[in-house]
Amino acid sequence: MKNIIISSSNKNKISEIIPTIQPFFDRIYSLRDFPDIGDIKEDGTSIIENSFIKSRVAFSHTKIPSMADDTILEVDYLMGEPGLYTARYAGENATYEENIDKLLKNMQGVSIEQRTARFKTVVTYVDGKNDFSVEGCLEGRILENKEGEKGFGYDPIFYSTEQNISLGSMSIEEKNRVSHRALAIQKFAHKIKELMHA
Repeated sequence: MKNIIISSSNKNKISEIIPTIQPFFDRIYSLRDFPDIGDIKEDGTSIIENSFIKSRVAFSHTKIPSMADDTILEVDYLMGEPGLYTARYAGENATYEENIDKLLKNMQGVSIEQRTARFKTVVTYVDGKNDFSVEGCLEGRILENKEGEKGFGYDPIFYSTEQNISLGSMSIEEKNRVSHRALAIQKFAHKIKELMHA
């Protein structure tokens, strides 16, 4: 359990994951450390499949235990969209801004009661024998306008109904305690602890 790879090159995502898992590993790598792996094609039919694709590719290339996360945003009014297309909602190389703009456009004129949504994160771990997955979920709603400058992705338009604040207005410390990814990473850390003491 000395080393692990976070199968991602998204620096925002990596910086949210590292604080929680740091105590369990000597070295934490990311895909930035292994440029030869290249872009991983996420062509699964669910977030758990896509997450496992990423962790398995990193493990098979390096033989270092690997973890990955996959996150989707489900908006009830849009019948679960953007779903699997959360990261590329406005197109293959869409920016965060373009994805937000498309979602806000599709939600124009929709009442506050009908703007319910949730973020789901699945974290997978692959080491060849102890493969597992865990999930975190955060309920909320889609705001009509952006609130806050923090976070990334859809954070400024996602209002957490549990915390009564947009993810874009949360400090990194608070987000690392209560967000969908934080909840999944906390479960992941718990499982890693169990494996270490098994």
